[in-house]
Amino acid sequence: MIRIAATGDIHYDKNSHNRLGQHLIGIEEKADLLLLAGDLTQTGHPDEMRILAEDLKKCPIPTIAVFGNHDYHFNEIQIAKKILTDSGVILLEASSVIINIGEIKIGIAGLKGFGGGFVGACGSEFGEEEMKAFMRHSKKEARHLEEVIKNLNTDYKIVLLHYSPIEGTLTGERKEIYPFLGNYFLAEAIDYGKASICFHGHAHSGIERGETPGGVPVRNVAQPVIRHAFNTYTLN
Repeated sequence: MIRIAATGDIHYDKNSHNRLGQHLIGIEEKADLLLLAGDLTQTGHPDEMRILAEDLKKCPIPTIAVFGNHDYHFNEIQIAKKILTDSGVILLEASSVIINIGEIKIGIAGLKGFGGGFVGACGSEFGEEEMKAFMRHSKKEARHLEEVIKNLNTDYKIVLLHYSPIEGTLTGERKEIYPFLGNYFLAEAIDYGKASICFHGHAHSGIERGETPGGVPVRNVAQPVIRHAFNTYTLN
């Protein structure tokens, strides 16, 4: 059995010292790895990321993260990336990592993702160049994700995103903003890549549980949804 601690949208700011760190004491008794589903900071300011990095240094289990849209706001993403990785966090950007837990190989494929919408209510590559660019980026992200998942030769394939791959976990959000909360191309990538489970954040007013059209479990672990420092999930 593999135990996964997951959370997202922790939105660290300059006053967040030890907000997560206090919950990491003894986490190794509850989980084998910790996943962070983006929006690690409030604005992506390096000072915010430094405070988070100090907390994450206390984590005794492998910590894997993706960035969210908030982490890009201050336009210091390379500095933020270095701060985070120097603290020992594995940051995934259309990439993967393999973690060995006993004799079990766990592959984690991660990227931020992007908006675009869902079947029947999605954008298209038509009209203004700005709209074409928006949808091209959505599709490009999904293609990257599918390739990364397929290249994993592991016992389990976990997908870590910020944006949602399905509508199901967005229930409770205003439907008008669904296209800015995720896109169905990500779900196609998850299904075609034969993933075991997917974690995402971003949808603060959504619900925790859903699944892709292909039946892959999807969990929205945004802190406003799970209402805990993290939730723990198991793969049997």
